[in-house]
Amino acid sequence: MADKTPKNEGLQLKRQIGLIGGVAIVSGTMIGSGIFMSPQYVLAYVGSPGASMLIWFFSGVVALLAALSYTELGTIIPESGGEFTYILRIYGSFPAFFAAITFILLLKPSSIAAKSMTIAQYVMAPFYPGCPPPQLAVKCFAAFSILVVAITNILNVRFALRVQVIFLVAKVFSLTFIVIGGLVKVIQSSTVIEENFNIENAFQGTQFSLNTLGKALLQGLWSYGGWSNLNYVTEELNKPEVNLPRAVLIAISLVTTLYLLVNVSYLAVMTPKELVSSSAVAVTWGNKVLGSWGWVMSVAAALSAFGSLNGTFFSGGRVCFVAAREGHMPDILSMAHVHRLTPSPALIFTTIISLVVLIPGDFQSIVNYFSFSAWFFYAIVLSGLIYLKIKKKDLPRSYKVPIVIPILVLIAAIFLVLAPIIDNPQIEYLYVALFISSGIVLYIPFIHYKLCPRVLDKLTVFLQLFLEVAPADKNL
Repeated sequence: MADKTPKNEGLQLKRQIGLIGGVAIVSGTMIGSGIFMSPQYVLAYVGSPGASMLIWFFSGVVALLAALSYTELGTIIPESGGEFTYILRIYGSFPAFFAAITFILLLKPSSIAAKSMTIAQYVMAPFYPGCPPPQLAVKCFAAFSILVVAITNILNVRFALRVQVIFLVAKVFSLTFIVIGGLVKVIQSSTVIEENFNIENAFQGTQFSLNTLGKALLQGLWSYGGWSNLNYVTEELNKPEVNLPRAVLIAISLVTTLYLLVNVSYLAVMTPKELVSSSAVAVTWGNKVLGSWGWVMSVAAALSAFGSLNGTFFSGGRVCFVAAREGHMPDILSMAHVHRLTPSPALIFTTIISLVVLIPGDFQSIVNYFSFSAWFFYAIVLSGLIYLKIKKKDLPRSYKVPIVIPILVLIAAIFLVLAPIIDNPQIEYLYVALFISSGIVLYIPFIHYKLCPRVLDKLTVFLQLFLEVAPADKNL
């Protein structure tokens, strides 16, 4: 095995995230590809503007309640790692390993790939008016975006946080501009109000089925993805007992308000048919409102998605880092750079997996199957919180939510997992289930019996020296 620094000399990731940084990580990750890509899919699934707005509102409520439930868990178990750590401490090593491989090999890389594709599509949209850009060009630029974000996060934590704050300010300004543009359009045209915002017309054509409702919610909640990001970096958050709940409340309230107003603006400028048929909603909106300056919205959308990609990458690498620290991934991934104090091996590994996922993926399928498996593990974590609230009432916690909140979110999570399967079963859901359950093949020899090929020991020593990294301890 690689020589490890004695525990009392071990490295620690510094607590460099304050309240502003926490808000930027949560809201900056949430505001990204979703609000620019998902509106047409949500509307296509439910069939009417009114039902679409309800989906966006309900998605925001679910995200807020889920985030508040996670906040209580974050004060009970003040460790980084999110779902992996909570499942490990509540249910033990075996189920935690399945969470680890799913988040590390499927969920986080899928999210990174989807967001990088959004950046590429918006950057290229002005160069291919009236037709979608070539997939090869989109994926090459998406890969470039992933590499830029990876280098940013590997080099310096504080710089990555500054990037997150700067891009948050830029994207809030962009969305506010969209809201104002839509408001002006509504004031100028009374027919818009009659066609899209009249109660009778607003719900005309609504499609009611478990499958369409479930998929619409998954698309909506994809746009709120990032509500749990601070739980992945709790050990790097200053005063988590104070800043975690504050950051969550500020960020999700801000995002929900902006999302509802932006969707109103889209519908004020575009008819439902135009919105559903658009491959880049913000660009179509920009062309209608700004004319020849419509390309500005492409740039704004791409920059917004880049900030979201940065936040996803920042938190995603920590899952791999913590899982390795707990012995559920190779030792090298639990190490941090001796000078920069970044978990560089875990970030490099996340980069490689994300690039692999990018090759075959398309946005809509990535979102559907990402969200399906994500909410499966969210349900497990929420059931764990309910267990702790009933059986472990004496555990110290600085923040509490009424038990009805995690129960309601658990019901929503179960619905999101089961509704699409029951109403319209597809073979892809079986593939996801087989992927998750295949982890047992790795768990028994390498985690339970701790078998380790000697060549892996030598590789760990080589990479430790080459990457200038050393084992890192918990920062509690």
